[in-house]
Amino acid sequence: MESHSVIFTVVLFLIVATGCRSTKSLRSNISIKDSSGHASSVILRDSSSYKSAAKEVLSVLSDDEINFQTFSAKAKVQYEDQNGKQPDFNAFIRLQKDSALWVSVNATFLGIEAFRLYVTPDSIILLNKLDKTVEYHPFSFIESFAHIPMNFTLLQNILIGNPVYEGDSVVSFRRTENQIIIGTIGSFFKNLTTISADTNKLQQIKLDDLDVFRNRTATLLYGGYEKNSGLNFATERQINVSEKSKVDVSIEFKQYEFNKELSFPFSIPHNYKTK
Repeated sequence: MESHSVIFTVVLFLIVATGCRSTKSLRSNISIKDSSGHASSVILRDSSSYKSAAKEVLSVLSDDEINFQTFSAKAKVQYEDQNGKQPDFNAFIRLQKDSALWVSVNATFLGIEAFRLYVTPDSIILLNKLDKTVEYHPFSFIESFAHIPMNFTLLQNILIGNPVYEGDSVVSFRRTENQIIIGTIGSFFKNLTTISADTNKLQQIKLDDLDVFRNRTATLLYGGYEKNSGLNFATERQINVSEKSKVDVSIEFKQYEFNKELSFPFSIPHNYKTK
């Protein structure tokens, strides 16, 4: 896997999350599909009933957000792009809230550490231990290939599994027996969010680019919820992004802990070349 693919895999979470922000009010009809694939026409109205129902659901989601100071995890990652399925790898993740993200990528087929990534709100450093190179980027580097605004808060919330919403911007609301489906339109994407009606847990976020010429879509699935230390955490994530080519990422958190003391070892060997 190329070094940029390592960064891209991490920030795919961000791409999906940003579609939930900066939404704007819209008055029109929109045809949507729920996660079962059945289409239904929803008339968007600025009625108090729509807004009240949507805000109630989003309030429940907000109340269930994970409040943490540190997070660490081991995750199995499967990655497939236009070049086919790439070798699986394990990602060891350490996160200090609002401060630093540390990721060690171990190539399972080689049994060695291949990459080490260190991200702060301002910068990105990537060690490629296979090629013995180091890359330095501003955090805005993510925006250069994602083409949408990014920030560190979004990154940590999506890694943790916290939803990012603005409840007063909801433009559609539909409730079925098993699901609650909320539609928004933002600066870049049409966003369709599916929530379990039984558990109020986030199940799916579906995004479609507003720019029809880009034809960019993204789907993020959450599953395998577990309760650990009173916190609900989705141990399974699936990300599918399609534009000119398709990228599929599957992430399974094998081990995870919250609010334990962490270290962030990151030294750059003298013989590494700056790329």
